[in-house]
Amino acid sequence: MTKSNLARTLREPAELVAEQLAPATALPALDRVAARYAVAITPALLDLIDRSDPDDPIARQFVPTAAELVMQPGENADPIGDHPHSPVPGIVHRYPDRVLFKLVHVCAVYCRFCFRREMVGPGKENALSDDAYHAAIDYIRSHSEIWEVILTGGDPLMLSPRRMSEIMADLAGIDHVKIIRLHTRVPVAEPARISDEMVAALKAEGATTWVALHANHARELTGPARAACARLVDAGIPMVSQSVLLRGVNDNSTALSDLMRAFVECRIKPYYLHHGDLAPGTAHLRTTLAEGQDLMRQLRGRVSGLCQPDYVIDIPGGAGKSPVGPNYVVPMQNTAPDARDADQETRYRIVDYCGDVHLYPPET
Repeated sequence: MTKSNLARTLREPAELVAEQLAPATALPALDRVAARYAVAITPALLDLIDRSDPDDPIARQFVPTAAELVMQPGENADPIGDHPHSPVPGIVHRYPDRVLFKLVHVCAVYCRFCFRREMVGPGKENALSDDAYHAAIDYIRSHSEIWEVILTGGDPLMLSPRRMSEIMADLAGIDHVKIIRLHTRVPVAEPARISDEMVAALKAEGATTWVALHANHARELTGPARAACARLVDAGIPMVSQSVLLRGVNDNSTALSDLMRAFVECRIKPYYLHHGDLAPGTAHLRTTLAEGQDLMRQLRGRVSGLCQPDYVIDIPGGAGKSPVGPNYVVPMQNTAPDARDADQETRYRIVDYCGDVHLYPPET
């Protein structure tokens, strides 16, 4: 790799072939993929890819493949139902006390499993128009139940510090908005963007800022990425994580444990582990729910409580997130011989992290 390549985001299938990330024979198929779904691999992530490993977990997340051209039943261009809950452009109001505010439609890097892959990337409108932005702000201002605004997209940290400061001030100036949360991949994809100016822009009087970092493998948390996160946390901005359970990336207990521990080491609280959404052309990266539940059981027995995310699924159609982790508690059938015993507390079977079963309350 040359220094010029290291300083440049790869966006074309021919560049991927030149960088030995895909064979030349795959180029026609990759051109068809790129014509539909955006491609971008930043220098920071390119440097992490092990070209000698055909199953490299970083490459699986960002290098397109012909498998993306295969549609499976149930896959949907809007798999979590943003559109039915969008009262004005840029706003998704699915839960009573919070809204998504989709400011931009571009990202530093494009994930091959993205649930908004039909809506983001070059060729789409890069950001909300001024009129749409002000209409979205007016919507938030007119709905006093909105306590939290979640900035997403695209990636909101693709905006300049100046623009981000203006947006934060607009939101913090709304009395009932108390929390502003940003969902981003920038600290791992382009750590240099988390400059002192950007950190300062994210703080606004009148509201508390939270940042949710998206990363799926411990190797993404490089030295520069950890330093970028430290700049945020040291400035008093709390961080949480969100990850997607992905086949061949983090679908084993070692990789998942390493990832969650890496978050905690960076002072990032593990928050969500998402089951893969039914986005078009992503079946090769999805696990089953049963596999995810088994991994969560293993995680419970392997790592600290600080490292436990909530395993959730976004119900297709827009019904929202639901926890889908394993159930450790099962009520026992009441076999009391008389009414007095029937009034006693229900007993349960509880499974511990080793898989052993215990009764609660215990037998006396």
